[in-house]
Amino acid sequence: MSTLAELPAVTECSVTGCSYNDHSSCHAAAVTIGGEGDAQCETFIPLGVKGGLDKVVSHVGACQRHDCDHNVDLECAAPAVRVGPGQDTADCLTYQPR
Repeated sequence: MSTLAELPAVTECSVTGCSYNDHSSCHAAAVTIGGEGDAQCETFIPLGVKGGLDKVVSHVGACQRHDCDHNVDLECAAPAVRVGPGQDTADCLTYQPR
């Protein structure tokens, strides 16, 4: 994968306390998935500052979870990604351990 259009879209974000979330839609141009233990959305920014673009379909720009079944050369190969509350405030709910 080499272009933004080829990266998996973030189809849902149910993290209500994130500056990039607008009505369950992520407005970051791209998110990074990482974390220890659970797969966290590393792009999460607490409310207080509006983030992101006015209208955008967010994509997964990088995946640091080498133990995820969808990770191919540090890029996400899932058809789509959902972000929401898990063990942390913002987790990748599409994460599948190998």
